[in-house]
Amino acid sequence: MKVLVTGTAGFIGSHVALELLRRGDEVVGFDNLNNYYDVGLKKARLARFLGHPRYTHLHADLADRDAVEAAFERHRPQRVVHLAAQAGVRYAAENPHVYVSSNVTGFLHMLEGCRRHGSEHLVFASTSSVYGANTAMPFSEHQPSEHPLTLYAATKKANEQMAHSYAHLYGIPSTGLRFFTVYGPWGRPDMALFLFTKAILAGEPVPVFNHGRHKRSFTYIDDIVAGVVRALDRVPTKDDAWRGESPDPASSGVAPYRLYNIGSRESVELLRYIEVLEQCLGRKATLQMLPLQAGDVPSTEADCSDLAHDMGYSPQFTVEEGVENFVRWYRDYYHLGAAVPARQYA
Repeated sequence: MKVLVTGTAGFIGSHVALELLRRGDEVVGFDNLNNYYDVGLKKARLARFLGHPRYTHLHADLADRDAVEAAFERHRPQRVVHLAAQAGVRYAAENPHVYVSSNVTGFLHMLEGCRRHGSEHLVFASTSSVYGANTAMPFSEHQPSEHPLTLYAATKKANEQMAHSYAHLYGIPSTGLRFFTVYGPWGRPDMALFLFTKAILAGEPVPVFNHGRHKRSFTYIDDIVAGVVRALDRVPTKDDAWRGESPDPASSGVAPYRLYNIGSRESVELLRYIEVLEQCLGRKATLQMLPLQAGDVPSTEADCSDLAHDMGYSPQFTVEEGVENFVRWYRDYYHLGAAVPARQYA
């Protein structure tokens, strides 16, 4: 297939692009390489496949309507994996307009591209953050998610609703994937594992919010990629069992539309996550215990039974394996020398 993948210089997008190329697809990458974090890291991710005979890169911004339209007009992708967005939950509090421009207006431009050029399937990134104030565990796509606690989560919830409306009005098959705390090699420098590793190696205190009582469905990048690719290959249809008098948020009786959680097998306490990191680094962390931050939820736990049932999704990596792989990559990328047993990483 020819697949348009947005965010190919990003953490998840670069891994997805690489996997699609490995299996023989043609990939059109779309990324603006903004400076929200180290552009050098983004370029290094791209360097893994830039120049591949089946890869074409477009340096453009989602908020640029003409650029998005030109991408669809010129390349006519059969399917679309939309992963680009302005990342960073707390960054949104200070830069709300950037989030709406990228995550809402940019998403509208993608939907319009799919509509105008007949794309067969749109797979787009949502987030576990949409569950917000919901405390019923594990989080299920069949539960309401009407109380997001951050603007970032609100923009992703808006994406889900916009996709459903376009699926209904124009018949664009759409699948939304709610990612749960993704980590692994080539990760984002603003994410916890990256920040913790840097601080521990520098001998600096590690800020631990909610006094370490957070629990998260930490999900290794290879498991995420496997789920994304499986979702791309399964085009949703209308749900014949759906009823308007008791509407299921995860599917639709009036549109080819589906929502799925994509997470790990278990929820792990943050202090355990740090303990595994200490073991991999061979160093003890100095923990700075802090209260819960505004917008944070104490725990996430993913119910991925629908993704398992419909697509055979089965996460393979434990936190111990995933953190070890990240540390090996981190030491290699920053030329710090090996300190953990050899294990292949992507």
